[in-house]
Amino acid sequence: MLRGIVFGVLATVDRGDTISELATKLDHSESYLYRAIADLVEKGLVYTERDGRRKRVVPSDARAVEFYQDLVRQHSHIDFPELLTGKALEVLYYLDQPRTISEIADRSDNYRNTVNRVLKRFRDRGLVGTDDGHYKFNADFDRFQAFARELAHHLHRHRLEAVAPEGHDSLGGLRRIPRAGRDGDRRQEFHETGLALFAAFDLQFLLTGHCYYFYSEELDALSPAVFCCHTLLIDDGSRHRSYCLLLLSHVDVDEADLRERAGKYGLEAEIDALLRYLETHGDVGDDRLPEWDEFQELAAGYEVRLS
Repeated sequence: MLRGIVFGVLATVDRGDTISELATKLDHSESYLYRAIADLVEKGLVYTERDGRRKRVVPSDARAVEFYQDLVRQHSHIDFPELLTGKALEVLYYLDQPRTISEIADRSDNYRNTVNRVLKRFRDRGLVGTDDGHYKFNADFDRFQAFARELAHHLHRHRLEAVAPEGHDSLGGLRRIPRAGRDGDRRQEFHETGLALFAAFDLQFLLTGHCYYFYSEELDALSPAVFCCHTLLIDDGSRHRSYCLLLLSHVDVDEADLRERAGKYGLEAEIDALLRYLETHGDVGDDRLPEWDEFQELAAGYEVRLS
């Protein structure tokens, strides 16, 4: 979580400001600013340059910095460091379309009271409004959501590049890493996901030259519901869908959990199609799903019993 002073530095810093100059602008001690700037440097949002005995602070070329400073220039009357405290960015990330407090709470893994407090701050300042219980940005303030999303993606990329510099292609919170380049020393917060995890249930598929990792500080391990959704995020073509059908037929996956996870990733329609396919023995109109007799042959090959 970024502290308010961090947003104050980002809002104020001009290219080449010294820490002393920033301390004067923000009315904080230099020692306090050193900690905030170190945090920004660690996250790749600014960097420092030595100029004799002085150290100058330079905004990085990250798009999140550009988005934020554009917002500050366009809405100079808004106290951004105060507005963006706490869970604000997590909530704004999911305000990409009109949503209820419950929907945002479910997707962001926050309490409804937390979401309500954040949205009240924005509503009181006229930045968001409600329509039939659904919150949405007013006028052109949806740029706040673009900034929240870009910053979240930047922090994710930067965090993972620190432990997997050869990785690329962030995708729905996942990171693709060349399989041959794995060093077995990933941090505990990074969980391998996708087709590689199917092997734990005796479903051994031919893997590509890449593996995928998912970052989470809360999870100790990924449930079948989670990596089923990740598999569809990686590739929602017919082959991956067939593999997910095998998993759902072979493992007792909690349907409520699966549907909840699908909602978080915007995969409600895809997961619903898979479940209806199994319930109706293939009686769904989706050309990305196999004919039932083809799926029966596939299941028999993997010794998966169909109900």
